[in-house]
Amino acid sequence: MSKYKRVLLKLGGESLLGDREYGIDPKAALAVAQEIKSVHDTGVEVAVVIGAGNIFRGIAGAANGIERATADYMGMLATVMNSLGLQDALEKLGVDTRLQTSLEMPAVAETFIRRRALRHMAKGRVVILAAGTGDPYFTTDTGASLRALELNCDIIMKATKVDGIYDKDPNKFKDAKKYQELGYMDALKERLEVMDTSAFALCMDNKMPIMVFDFFKKGNAKLAIEGKAIGTIVK
Repeated sequence: MSKYKRVLLKLGGESLLGDREYGIDPKAALAVAQEIKSVHDTGVEVAVVIGAGNIFRGIAGAANGIERATADYMGMLATVMNSLGLQDALEKLGVDTRLQTSLEMPAVAETFIRRRALRHMAKGRVVILAAGTGDPYFTTDTGASLRALELNCDIIMKATKVDGIYDKDPNKFKDAKKYQELGYMDALKERLEVMDTSAFALCMDNKMPIMVFDFFKKGNAKLAIEGKAIGTIVK
């Protein structure tokens, strides 16, 4: 039995890397799609936002001399590429999807329209939301927070490779303490990097809970939406 009716899943672009150094590994995309399908099959309405770290990061591009706004637009286009790859993988598994982007590109996707996205989810389609907010200087974390609020999602599920939030790096410190639940202000005081500052502030101001969990352990995504005690919830 699912604890949530509608969720937004935030994935990093690295989730599509597989064994590659960059780009999209079709096998990795299929593995991600299978986890999303396991959530979708429970009847939960699902929206997905994926980053572009496997292809291009706007901040990294700016650091290497590309004008920041230009670099951010390049990053947005990279998220569209990832979203198309994920859409293809989901549809190979028989999951009906719609891709919507914040930048107009009618040849490959619908332009984001809130009511249309809600309608798609109500009809049982997974909606993939690409190109962040459509504006430079904002990350995909901020785009995910904005879309989760617009679409009245119950929670943001932030997919990571660790099983929650710790007070220090669990890979370096054996005595690292894992938080099961955390308040927004506590996360700020502890300087825990849950999301970037703009995205986190948006969630805090609008009381949007964030779940940080290990997405890459098979079956975890389904357990997370069932309300099992995996990961960390910030609320």
